[in-house]
Amino acid sequence: MGAWIATGHAVVSKAAGDPRLSSVRCPDIEAVPEELRPLARVLSRQMLYSDAPDHPRLRALISRAFTPRAVETLRARILEAVDRIITHAASTGRMDIVADLARPLPLTIICDLLDVPQQDRPALASWSEPIAEAIGNSRLDADRNREASQSMTDMLAYFRELLTRYDTPPASHTLRALVTEQAGNTDQDLDELLANCALLLIAGHETTTHFIGNATLALLRHPHAADQLRRRPELMPAAVEELLCYDAPVQLMLRQARHDLDLAGRTVSEGQTVLLVCGAANRDPAVFPDPHVLDFERPGGRHMAFGHGPHFCLGAALARLEGAIVLEALLTRLPGLQLDSTEPQQWQRSLNFRGPTRLDVTFTPPSADHDSGTQAMPTTSSSYGVGSATHVGACPARPGPGGVAGA
Repeated sequence: MGAWIATGHAVVSKAAGDPRLSSVRCPDIEAVPEELRPLARVLSRQMLYSDAPDHPRLRALISRAFTPRAVETLRARILEAVDRIITHAASTGRMDIVADLARPLPLTIICDLLDVPQQDRPALASWSEPIAEAIGNSRLDADRNREASQSMTDMLAYFRELLTRYDTPPASHTLRALVTEQAGNTDQDLDELLANCALLLIAGHETTTHFIGNATLALLRHPHAADQLRRRPELMPAAVEELLCYDAPVQLMLRQARHDLDLAGRTVSEGQTVLLVCGAANRDPAVFPDPHVLDFERPGGRHMAFGHGPHFCLGAALARLEGAIVLEALLTRLPGLQLDSTEPQQWQRSLNFRGPTRLDVTFTPPSADHDSGTQAMPTTSSSYGVGSATHVGACPARPGPGGVAGA
């Protein structure tokens, strides 16, 4: 495949911030299969797949909606949404964590940020899924690729209409307000803004959906860890970081060499692709002792679940907050929570994204005369502070062994 695969923590973290490696995903649109070109053209305008000077310019615009203070204002909305979902499911004794909770919650919050009307959200969700699948899967057939391209076309048309909808002005302090403000700037490319609205919608809920699914599955497979969190809720910030590290929602980042360069003692030629395997870096024993053990008191280094360097995930604080609130609710409000052994887990078909697409669980519903474990969540739920989120442990990361292989 003419690519290099980087797996060690030291080399992955270094390469992720190396300006000699480009983040541009599709430098030659004509080389992309015809049915995927409409999607590729949009990806090429998104900040995730851009370099300086475009990337810092776009990031500075969007980051205003993801400051710790801005994210903290969403806490009450997240608590309300989680409480509604858990209360609805509690009486049934079973739920699909993905369909009932992990997918609708992040979509609700990112749509709130984008100021998307309630009635429009199902359409955005239906467009998002084939796009996310195509981004991380090179083996889809032509029909699935066409569906992804058409979904992106439809999504952009929707955002174009939303940004020019004068009968309903945008709510203040929303991404729609920021983007609408910029759209009125004659120096700003509207198509570029639309492409990044699509990025925020897809990345803003797909990754958090997979994080919640992965984290829930890990806790149910390790009941001692779940019990530890119930007994010691103060461990939740460390648990969130460990769960992100243990099974990250994003497993892979792609870079392309701008020119010949040395990477961990290997010569990477100009134009060659470097695959940065974040999932492997997060299991590097040189940084994370006993990496295959789920340990909420681990002394270790910084995980790569949110990337590293200039492209570090803008929504990291929001994902952490949503994850902490969800996990606390599941552990404290659904007694007897366990995997439904009659329903197999189903997984996302993607190299980039990792997470279950179905995760059935059962639990003990409240009896008619005793509301056991289903009390509403207090508004102060979850001590996970957005502005002071810390990584697991306090020990500095030790250099990894390299971990670069040709392929």
